Amino acid sequence: MSRFRVVQFNMQFGQVWDDVAPDDAPIRVEATLEEIRRHEADIVMLQEVERALPGGNQCQPPPNYERLKAGLAGYDSVFSYPKPDARELPFGIGLAIFSRTPLGDMMRLELPSPPIEFDFLGETKTPTDRLLIGAKTTLQGHEIQLLNTHLLAFFMLGASSDDNPAQRQLIAGLLQAAGGPTILTGDFNVSRHQTLVAQFAACGFKTVQDEEITWRRRPYVLDHIFYNSPLRCTAHRVVPTTASDHHVLVADFEL
Repeated sequence: MSRFRVVQFNMQFGQVWDDVAPDDAPIRVEATLEEIRRHEADIVMLQEVERALPGGNQCQPPPNYERLKAGLAGYDSVFSYPKPDARELPFGIGLAIFSRTPLGDMMRLELPSPPIEFDFLGETKTPTDRLLIGAKTTLQGHEIQLLNTHLLAFFMLGASSDDNPAQRQLIAGLLQAAGGPTILTGDFNVSRHQTLVAQFAACGFKTVQDEEITWRRRPYVLDHIFYNSPLRCTAHRVVPTTASDHHVLVADFEL
């Protein structure tokens, strides 16, 4: 193939969007699958694949991931939960990478969260750690590093990742060490995204877009596809969907 397509999607554990009562909307993983299939991507990067269970319990095998694997014939894939933590709240967790070409050299990087206290339903909580996963694949005879992450939403806690930079700095270290074609995707949860874009630009990485909103709940650009100079982005678009509270980000690349 002369070009390849990447899809970035926070699937919110398959919970569809309802304008009236979004938190009570049903979970329909089939809607997630339909959304992924229609873009005919070569690489699919997903966040919030599963829903966190009480007490930090983690279903094995992960049920949504298993349904995605069954519904995406012809793709190789990797998945990881974050490390188990009894403090998990009932939101989305777990990262996955799907690729039409074989994946290898899977890696994980724990991204510690600071002990910021916040109120959740009348109880004082602190945030759990976050995660980055990676894998390598070969396209057009070139090895490409794929990185996928989901950072802490500091803005939901009355804080900022600019003032709590550790997670971003760990990722920046990976980008600075990248020795070949590398793509980093994710829900970065940075409300003032210009600081994130500038930080990763200093590491040699561009985002495919930083103007169109990617989240339905607030007018933020949270989702990004970053890439370095061995790659050229030839097209991109933000695709509104009701399959999640996030829109889909699609980008085409060539080496």
